[in-house]
Amino acid sequence: MQPDQAFNRLLQIMDDLREKCPWDRKQTMLTLRQLSIEELYELADAITDEDYKGIQEELGDLLLHIVFYAKIGAEKQQFNITDVINGVCEKLITRHPHIYGDVKVENEDEVKQNWEKLKMREGKESVLSGVPRSLPALVKAMRLQDKARQVGFEWENREQVWAKVEEETAELMETVAANDKDRMEAEFGDLMFALVNYSRFLGIDAENALERTNKKFIRRFRGMEEMAGAQGRKLTDMDLAEMDGLWNKIKEGE
Repeated sequence: MQPDQAFNRLLQIMDDLREKCPWDRKQTMLTLRQLSIEELYELADAITDEDYKGIQEELGDLLLHIVFYAKIGAEKQQFNITDVINGVCEKLITRHPHIYGDVKVENEDEVKQNWEKLKMREGKESVLSGVPRSLPALVKAMRLQDKARQVGFEWENREQVWAKVEEETAELMETVAANDKDRMEAEFGDLMFALVNYSRFLGIDAENALERTNKKFIRRFRGMEEMAGAQGRKLTDMDLAEMDGLWNKIKEGE
């Protein structure tokens, strides 16, 4: 089956569901919003796990949501799926003058810089205005820093960024010594922001790095629970030294 045939099949199924299924007929853009967020996180999990079968499935779920939103938009006579597709096509052509025009670029950075300049010409109030307010804080920090970089607001090298990390660490410890909770939170945020910046200079995705650690912790902690169970015990029956011993065994086994 060709891509256009497969897509038209999905559109027909969406029409059928919207007309005949009580659940699908009841949905609005607002009720779909949270479900779409969940689907995106499921895709993110599959990408982190390098689960290509899962990635394929989650992409399908997201595509369904896009078609669903477009169907509701058409019902409200606001836009339809053709408008959505043509809109993104026009945006891509406009924002890639080095492909569809006579602009010359030398590298990826110049492509991003041109992208931001074009967005400003389109009426954006700020270089940072394209960062969604509802993004998780860690992802938002990455996007804010990347946006600022496009206009040259950037450190020159990773050594400078690490010096900033050390500076923020020292400032945090000063607030800890003073037991000032409000300043502790502020300085802890500054330190995290600096570490995210350092991750960019290392070419590391900070969000994915933290999620890998989360998954590792879950795996090892569950291993501890299983080891304790094999001994006829629970973690609550153990002291910290015993649990630490289990943790180290699991870590060595990996």
